Formats: sequence, structure tokens, C-alpha cells
Amino acid sequence: MKYVALLRGINVGGKAKVEMPRLKGLFETMGCQQVLTYINSGNVLLSDTRKISELMPLIETAIVKEFGLHVRVLRRDLENVSKVCREVPATWTNDTEQKTDVLFLWDEIDSQDILNKVVINPVLEIVRYISGALVWNIGRANVTKGNGIKLIKTDLYKHMTGRNINNVRKLNKRMVAK
Repeated sequence: MKYVALLRGINVGGKAKVEMPRLKGLFETMGCQQVLTYINSGNVLLSDTRKISELMPLIETAIVKEFGLHVRVLRRDLENVSKVCREVPATWTNDTEQKTDVLFLWDEIDSQDILNKVVINPVLEIVRYISGALVWNIGRANVTKGNGIKLIKTDLYKHMTGRNINNVRKLNKRMVAK
């Protein structure tokens, strides 16, 4: 099956540096097939037949050994990434006018109920739950006034890894093409 492994918090603000060629090689040595990395923020496209419960601990342990970093890794299959792309309005982008982030959720918080746990200013921002993700859209001029930025400081945020919608769409295209 086709997957994307999303590494949380690497190469952000000069911290938790991970070189993509080394990361790609690491996945290949673990037996993953068709491994590609996309941009420097911890997106690894791959094919693999192992169960999530088997592969994720192997990847996380291998990252500790190779890079000395304790990084959480979330795996999403092509079906889930495609669903997110289909359900997010095409007009929602990440550009000079607006900011749209996809916050992929770990199992412990992945439910429609997540909408009751985040603070939303409906005048400024739109937030939608799509199985496996929370999608946050806000006008670029209002980013600092919205509540999305405040989410980063919560315990809930520790169970999410974010990508902007433009990159999620590009990941989806690459997964389809693989």
C-alpha cells in the first residue's frame, strides 16, 4: 500500500535537524519500498505491507538510533490523504491571502469530538474535522488574531502534526503518481 510517514517537529526553527537523503536511506534499510522524501519537513512517501502497529515503532526506534531524536511518526494511507484533499474546498489555499493548515491527528484524539476541544473564532476562522485530520482556514491578515496560533501551546497539539494544504495536495499527487 502507498503511505506517507509524517514526522512531527523535525527541521523546524533550526531544531531537530534531519537530512532527507539519510532519512530516505533509513526507510529503505527497514525494507520500505518506493521511498521518496518531499521537502525538508519530514514527509516520506513509501510503499509497505506491514501493519501500522508493527512499522511505526520500528521507524521511531530507527530515527533515535540514526539521528538521536525522539520523533513521533504518523502514517496516512493514500485513501486518507485523498479524502482530505477532496473534502477541503479547492478555494482554501496557503498563499498571501489565506492560511490553510491540515493538522493530522494521532488516534488518541482522532474523532469528531475534537471540534469541541479546540477554541474557534467563527468570525475569523473555519475549522473542519475530516477523519484523521483537523483543517484550519483563516485569512492571512487575521492569523495572529485567530485561535489556531494558540493551539500550538496546548497539550492537544502534541497529538497532531501539521502541514499546509498546498503541501498535502502535492503529497497526494505524488502518492497517486507512485
